[in-house]
Amino acid sequence: MNASVRLSVSSLRDHKRRFAGTFLAVFLGVAFLAGTLVMGDTLRAGFDSMFGNATSGTGAVVRSADAITTPGESQGVRRPVDTALVNTLEQVPGVAAAAPDIEGAGQLVGKNGEPIGGKGPPTLAGNWIPDAKLNPYRLAVGRVPQQSGEVVVNRGAAKKGHLKIGDTTTLRTPDPVKVTIVGLATFGGEDGMAQVTFTGMTRADAEKYLTARPGEAASIKVRAGPGVSEKELVDRLSPVLPKGVEAITGQASAQENTDMISSQFLTIFTTFLLVFSGIALLVATFSIHNTFAIVVTQRTRENALLRALGASRRQVTATTLIEATAVAMTASAAGLAGGIGIAAGLQALFPAIGFPFPDGNLVISALSMTLPLAVGIVVCLGSALLPAARAGRTAPLAALRETAVDTSGVSRTRAVTGMGVAALAVATTLSGVLVSPSIWMAGAGAVLALVAFVVLGPVASTTAVRILGGPLDKLRGVTGGLARRNALRSPKRTAATASALMIGVAVVSLFTVFGASLKATMDQTVSRSFAGDVAVSTPSFGAGGSGLSPRLAGAIQQLPEVDTAVGLGRGVAKVDGRGRALTVTDPVALERTFDLGKVDGSLRALGTDGIALTRAEADKQHLSTGDRAQLAFTDGKKRTFTVRAVYGQSDLAGDYVITRAAWAPHRTQDSDTLVAVSFKAGVSTDAGKAAVQRVADRYGSPEVQTRSEYAQSSAGGIDMMLTLVYALLALAVLIALLGIANTLTLAIHERTRELGLLRAVGQTRRQLRAMVRWESVLVAAFGTAGGLGLGTFLGWVLVKASDGAGDSAFAFAIPPTQLAIVALVGLAAGALAGLRPARRAARLDVLRAIATE
Repeated sequence: MNASVRLSVSSLRDHKRRFAGTFLAVFLGVAFLAGTLVMGDTLRAGFDSMFGNATSGTGAVVRSADAITTPGESQGVRRPVDTALVNTLEQVPGVAAAAPDIEGAGQLVGKNGEPIGGKGPPTLAGNWIPDAKLNPYRLAVGRVPQQSGEVVVNRGAAKKGHLKIGDTTTLRTPDPVKVTIVGLATFGGEDGMAQVTFTGMTRADAEKYLTARPGEAASIKVRAGPGVSEKELVDRLSPVLPKGVEAITGQASAQENTDMISSQFLTIFTTFLLVFSGIALLVATFSIHNTFAIVVTQRTRENALLRALGASRRQVTATTLIEATAVAMTASAAGLAGGIGIAAGLQALFPAIGFPFPDGNLVISALSMTLPLAVGIVVCLGSALLPAARAGRTAPLAALRETAVDTSGVSRTRAVTGMGVAALAVATTLSGVLVSPSIWMAGAGAVLALVAFVVLGPVASTTAVRILGGPLDKLRGVTGGLARRNALRSPKRTAATASALMIGVAVVSLFTVFGASLKATMDQTVSRSFAGDVAVSTPSFGAGGSGLSPRLAGAIQQLPEVDTAVGLGRGVAKVDGRGRALTVTDPVALERTFDLGKVDGSLRALGTDGIALTRAEADKQHLSTGDRAQLAFTDGKKRTFTVRAVYGQSDLAGDYVITRAAWAPHRTQDSDTLVAVSFKAGVSTDAGKAAVQRVADRYGSPEVQTRSEYAQSSAGGIDMMLTLVYALLALAVLIALLGIANTLTLAIHERTRELGLLRAVGQTRRQLRAMVRWESVLVAAFGTAGGLGLGTFLGWVLVKASDGAGDSAFAFAIPPTQLAIVALVGLAAGALAGLRPARRAARLDVLRAIATE
């Protein structure tokens, strides 16, 4: 073993450049993984601390015990509590103070007239709690609101909207309210809770604008007296609480808020990054394996001589593995340092882009250090294992050969195995997509398809390179022909080099196709369901935004240009024990403005005790027209509704519809999510849109859009997602480029004598550089073509699996322009990867190159 170590150390010292690409591939993958883990730990600790500081004075929170949670939402809606309960709670021994916490949606309008926030995180409004210890917000500048119309806003929202103390602006509740800013506040020492905005009003204003009726609050905060623990406080409060109301400790409430942030943002965000770390490491695996495979092939004579001199197979194998271990440990250790640097950079960058990264030092846990280190070492050693075993199998007689012939690419066994895996992949995928829709089966088929591509790569590379490189003979003459022949020399090496890029391109293509399909689905949904001319909406994703005033549709209806204006509001209720989202609207106007498909029964007959639902939901709940269903609302009341209509498709209209009159007794803060408008005959779209916009401006200036504009803006989040995906996948593509460059560099080393002979017989430096670059482009073209095909197929699988797993109909779309750009980027990447090896080849001394053995 000592001899193996000495040989490995000597090889690493004499051939450092051989492993530069491997080192960088492991370094980048480990750094990305470590940075993601450190950033996640730091964010969680920061939010824990922030919520802990903000709620440190709250000993208990009194709230409704039950919550109604609809599918797809982690946070339920609770019924309000009676503010009169405050007086009862203040009489309980051990209670120092109690205050109602009135909370609702309220979106500030900035100085430029644009709404602040609303792109996901909530935009909140509530009463300013006078007791400083119970109020999670701390007054930083100015004073508390004392008169109607005065507000305190969190400092982050004020900065974003360029607002200052003394400014008058609009608060959408969703009815527009003129407010004057009299103070700026912080939350847990920060300018705000991430990108959540908050507007603190007087209690009277909060009850007027944020609740359905006075005397209601989301919860009641209670402060404990001296010497009373939170648990003791809860135990004392519980006996005096009415039925359906509970008390939890302030610590439990803070933990719920932290868990909410974690489940809705941090977990999704870090999982998203971890997936791309995995993709980067998978790409690195191919690059590392290729590097060691080439090195072992180049050292065939050297290893054979070692065997002839008495070295055992085990010693030769150990030599390669020791080299891999040394590279793995140094690159992984450097990657850990790089990951900490990435996390520190993000901690500084996030506030600059509007996302406050909680103050505090980076949290570096044992897991966030040991896991990336272990993954980096395992990936590197695992990638070197097969080449090391091949090195150990080198026969002593191989020392007599000049070169080794690579026939692995045309192996019949490989071809049969690859075709078998491909057939299994197609069968599994089609079964999971068309026969019995299952995302898991479709995913298994997708993984098998990737394996099939990798196994068949060397078999397909010969034919693919001949086809792709065919035009080079005519376009570049002898230089192009030599580049094509060089790429054909070792099919397995060409395939392994291209596989790294293929995976990166496949994932890019997958998301490009899926994004285009989502856009096509949205276009299809709007075109099929929305029969109106314009839509009024507030651009928001997730919980952000305040919605539209329920009075807006009525005001638009009064315009002489308008035939029908219908607002779609949202409510929640338990339908026969299951939480469901309700669409609150005028069903007559809804039927005139939206295509609901075939309707059984009558939407006109809903009244105050009727409900309409989609056919899919009716089948799921075993309901039909004339049947009864019990609805339990957030106010605790239960009512029996009769199914008076079953309609064919939901899309924009939702799965359950009730009238505004039926919802009114149970509503909380009322708002619409969309107002659909149809014009009278002869009214042009431009004239009608302008008239609607004038009315909308009186209600907080929501956006008025044509049908096509509305479909496009509804899909706006897809472009944001794709931009982030492309930015993250750049790392995988970079690692693939390093693999191509490293392979070419090593190939040039083993072709040194050949290149010298080419120069000796008249090839110019320029022709030599072009030959190497075109070889790189051919390898990249093979990887890009395979990636485009695989990515498009996987995109189709994902769309069809999503279509089968849900109620919505997905449209499959292939975006030719975007995929053409991906192809061009792949080819450009190949040309870029070939620059350095080409320069190195051109600098070879002709006589020394000819003399090389």
